[in-house]
Amino acid sequence: MSNIGSEPSRTETLLLLGAGELGRELAIAGQNLGLRVIAVDRYEGAPAMQVAHESEVLSLMDGQALRDVIERHRPDFILPEVEAIRTSTLQSLEDEGFRVVPSAEATSLTLDREAMRRLAAEELGIRTPHFQISDSLADLRRACDTIGYPCVVKSLVSASGHGQTVVSGPARVERAWAFAVEEGSAEAERVLVEEFIDFESEITLLAIREKGGETSFLRPIAHRQEMGAYRESWTPAELSDEALAEATRLARAVVDRLGGPGVYGVEFFITDQEVIFSEVSARPHDTALVTLISQDVSQFELHLRAVLGLPISRIRYLGPAASAVILARSDGRVVRYEGVERALQVDRTQVRLFGKPTAYPHRRMGVALATGDTADEARTRALEAAGRVEVRLE
Repeated sequence: MSNIGSEPSRTETLLLLGAGELGRELAIAGQNLGLRVIAVDRYEGAPAMQVAHESEVLSLMDGQALRDVIERHRPDFILPEVEAIRTSTLQSLEDEGFRVVPSAEATSLTLDREAMRRLAAEELGIRTPHFQISDSLADLRRACDTIGYPCVVKSLVSASGHGQTVVSGPARVERAWAFAVEEGSAEAERVLVEEFIDFESEITLLAIREKGGETSFLRPIAHRQEMGAYRESWTPAELSDEALAEATRLARAVVDRLGGPGVYGVEFFITDQEVIFSEVSARPHDTALVTLISQDVSQFELHLRAVLGLPISRIRYLGPAASAVILARSDGRVVRYEGVERALQVDRTQVRLFGKPTAYPHRRMGVALATGDTADEARTRALEAAGRVEVRLE
């Protein structure tokens, strides 16, 4: 139980493993709730480091370095926020009494595409895309032929779309293999290939699981991806009552199986006949950045309230809303952002710039948020605002 609100008490410590834009918002939300925040990432000056009380730079795949920093700070809560983490070390630390949010098992499962799909399909009986695992280029060629074209090749470690390729035919398999292996976070050269789903929409259903096990859901968020990564999201998503009920049922089964308090982002493909499970994150979700403007309590504060055992009041929705990412176009050190004034001239918009010190093509550097009388109107505004911001590099 959190000590917040009780006397006497010491300040509780939240250690973020990953200090990107989601970690930045978590750090701010944590400080608003009285937590001491330590941000950890592989590079200096990461977004959450700029607002945290303390920061540490290390490879989160280095199990000994990870253990050393956790034992030194002895945080009350360890919150993984990125994919490349030595999860076996987290499990050992949890066994020793450290608290991993929502749990070491949930973190490990949701970062492993193979494990999560097998859990969903084989243990829970949930429809997922048909998939196979390949450990060589030759094996991948056979798997793609079996699954059929087009198909999707992905790295085994869930990594915000990195290492993901839609393969249109046999000539594209070798390139997809190389990309998935290069972008994957695991040492073993193994990749996942799955059927291509001809969906009508993709949605994120955000689940809030409280300490007592009660689970509630936010309004569904639709999103659009390019190159396997989120580019824009909006709420409310357009889907039938039947599809929403089925998605909610499946998401509840997944979240209850994973256990532990906090926010879970459960992704689904929606077709004209099916609701198909895609992925789940055991932490705030990038597509749900839109909650910073769509409702009175964002996913970040909801996550921490659930973890701390604080009350989660009835959420007030502020109307249709959308987000659109601001991308870098090339490699370099960030010098400045231009066009922010023009972006904020778009009616009912906000801009969040993440403060990443360096850029590379298609790196997410900020997000534009907007509201509207309809979701389409909000999308138009968000895209217009995002398009007006330029990342200047040297």
